[in-house]
Amino acid sequence: MNETATVKSPKKTFSTKEMVLIAMFAAVMAVCSWISIPIGSIPITLQTFGVFCALSLLGGRNGTFSIAVYILLGAVGLPVFTGFKGGIGALTGPTGGYILGFILMALLYWCGTKLLGSKLPVSIGLLTAGLLVCYLFGTIWFVFGYSNGESSMSFYKALKLCVIPFIPFDIIKLVLAAVISCRVKKQLDL
Repeated sequence: MNETATVKSPKKTFSTKEMVLIAMFAAVMAVCSWISIPIGSIPITLQTFGVFCALSLLGGRNGTFSIAVYILLGAVGLPVFTGFKGGIGALTGPTGGYILGFILMALLYWCGTKLLGSKLPVSIGLLTAGLLVCYLFGTIWFVFGYSNGESSMSFYKALKLCVIPFIPFDIIKLVLAAVISCRVKKQLDL
């Protein structure tokens, strides 16, 4: 008789619970993006808080799919983005790179947790690194999107307009999401 070792294959399907959580967090991100405080041309929203919570509560794989669902809902025209905006125009506009940068943040988090685990310090470090990648991608997108008009935008000026004012708020949102996620995971056994 041949004894064969069973090899654990990677999970390819979603359970019903996972699909519900993915959809629920796509909705949470939409609601979070509607809550805004205008401080200039770009308002402060809780959108990144929703992204941080999705990743830290659902994990890299399911969090990434939740963010993708959120972006796809907006791409097809549902008003899930800041200011109740939706459609491809919201994604291809000057600030659309920050929304698309959420996917890069999620992929970095997913890969990082596969390699390093998902303990709280690792999670916070990966979310911070992902936020920096999102800032970088979004700022480059903004510079090119804004420069297609009649005037040009420097990278530094774009950072001053689109990133620097938001850093303290994003740090607070990240820490709150990490603390809340830790407690929710323990209570709900996620």
